[in-house]
Amino acid sequence: MDRLDNTIRPYAWGSTTAIPALLGVEPSGEPQAEMWMGAHPGAPSRTARGTLVEVIDAAPETELGPEAVARFGPRLPFLLKILAAGAPLSLQVHPDLAQAKEGYADEERRSIPVDAPHRNYKDANHKPELICALTEFDGLCGFRDPLRAADLLDGLGVDSLKPYVDLLHAHPEDAALREVLTAILTADPEEMRHTVHETASACARLGGPYAPYAEIAHHYPGDPGVIAAMLLNHVRLQPGEALFLGAGIPHAYLSGLGVEIMANSDNVLRCGLTPKHVDVPELLRVVRFEASDPGVLRPEASPDGEEVYETPIDEFRLSRYVLSEGGTPHDLTRETPQILLCSAGSVRAGEEELTPGTSVFVPAGEKAEVSGAGTVFRATVIV
Repeated sequence: MDRLDNTIRPYAWGSTTAIPALLGVEPSGEPQAEMWMGAHPGAPSRTARGTLVEVIDAAPETELGPEAVARFGPRLPFLLKILAAGAPLSLQVHPDLAQAKEGYADEERRSIPVDAPHRNYKDANHKPELICALTEFDGLCGFRDPLRAADLLDGLGVDSLKPYVDLLHAHPEDAALREVLTAILTADPEEMRHTVHETASACARLGGPYAPYAEIAHHYPGDPGVIAAMLLNHVRLQPGEALFLGAGIPHAYLSGLGVEIMANSDNVLRCGLTPKHVDVPELLRVVRFEASDPGVLRPEASPDGEEVYETPIDEFRLSRYVLSEGGTPHDLTRETPQILLCSAGSVRAGEEELTPGTSVFVPAGEKAEVSGAGTVFRATVIV
């Protein structure tokens, strides 16, 4: 197996302390938002044999296994991250596979540079994702019932929100949600800034269920995404709990430290809480306008001690082992590629000693045995 040297991305919303605390190092004072583990070309993990992209390109069937290559092609199908949100991320959705292929082909035909600020599709893949909390973790996930969202907005007593409240009482449900999100994102910018300012003041004054939106508005004053965020379910994960974000589900991470896994893609359509490009027509094409429960996931334990986070996605499979000193070692050998990540304690993986925040890549079929006292996450694929 290959010990991984991973890149930390310094996005502005990142926590300055959470990843250093996990790694047991002194903070630099700069935000540290994400640590990437995998073979994404934007920041591939490094090994003693070269970058993980180079290692896989040199012998894809050896590293990934013939079944994974036949199913997903000669690349690692997933990207694993440690995510540390010190401020809210952008409100966003991801396309399904057909939408991603269509959108990517369209932008290629129009010769839009892949790094252009207004480009939506960086690749032709979908980007389902799973976030598992390592600390208490706040997020927004999926639309509230429109009547509940109407009650939340109405309770603020802000006159300029009344048209949105009225729209949310319309039928059918999907049309109500579509109309109100469209109205929010296409409102006069100056009028919207005034509405957001009044909304933020009311949220700060009332607190309680409004407190998360006061905090969002503090980071993004005047942004229409503050109002759009109130259409979504607020969820607080406890350590070990997770959320699955499928195609078209609007979401945002607000605060906390977690392990995130996703299909190997960078396709994001933004709804707000960002200075970046918001393509309203394309966004409205991709969003699923249906109320849903956030669907908090808890791991399902198997007899061998593996705790699996079940999702409907084959490009990734995330599980964990909580190990005790003196316990029987666990054989994790599998005919698919794996990344093992220690999140707590001290874990031995083969000949490697893993401490929190350290990880290894295990090629398909290579023997992988773990033991020790700690927690190790296992990322792989289903073939």
